[in-house]
Amino acid sequence: MRFLMVALGGAAGAMARYAVTLGVGMFWKRDFPLGTFLVNISGCFVLGLFLTMAAESTSIGPALRLLVATGFVGAYTTFSTFEWETQRLTSAGALGWGLMNIVTSVVVGYLAVVAGVALMRK
Repeated sequence: MRFLMVALGGAAGAMARYAVTLGVGMFWKRDFPLGTFLVNISGCFVLGLFLTMAAESTSIGPALRLLVATGFVGAYTTFSTFEWETQRLTSAGALGWGLMNIVTSVVVGYLAVVAGVALMRK
């Protein structure tokens, strides 16, 4: 049952990631990987929000934690893609975009987790 929960969440997370990437690609035509950035930041926020809610509530059981945190968010966020796109930027000579991707993803991602925790505890 645990593997099924992870698989179901993972399928939904992967589809959500793909939808965001397609949606952003319709209007963002620059080198900076905005779709990946938005997925990573929103995933950080959702993980902070959900795990805080799960830690502070007895109504969220292990199966739902596996579905959302491990399955959905695990498949939705794109750290390996983030690293690959950063390497592509820097090796193509776009060092500024690469550094911007690293700094903004790490800093804004952390702030998104903090915001998710704070919102849940409010």
